[in-house]
Amino acid sequence: MSHRDTPRPHARSRARSWALQLLYGWELASEGSPTEHAARALARRRISPRYRPYAEHLVATVETHLDEIDADIERHAANWRIERLGAIDRNILRLGIAELRWGGDVPPRVAIQESVRLAARYGGQDSPGFVNGVLDAVFKGGGDVDS
Repeated sequence: MSHRDTPRPHARSRARSWALQLLYGWELASEGSPTEHAARALARRRISPRYRPYAEHLVATVETHLDEIDADIERHAANWRIERLGAIDRNILRLGIAELRWGGDVPPRVAIQESVRLAARYGGQDSPGFVNGVLDAVFKGGGDVDS
């Protein structure tokens, strides 16, 4: 994604919400890859051109690095196996780690803050604190995180 194509912060927030919905739908559908599911879902749904490129970029980044991301979650979510996490929290963490590690111009604190915002909006009562704790641990302990 070039600098000219980089959406404004509000558009990125909305794109993150869309990316979460797409990844959640992929898990429920249990077929194809995240990007294949996203393409099918976006063909049926209306999404603003301001949000779509970044949402697709996030889904593709998660897909490309899914094994690494899930390993980060298991390493930093003490006593939680990836399959035991709720689908919403798991996919919020995936998006947050994707932005922390491969987010380019997204500052780490913004990636964490935006993930916590998603958790507050879509997750359970304990989701924001859990997401914040895991992503903060990834940021502090994940030597590959861009700072």
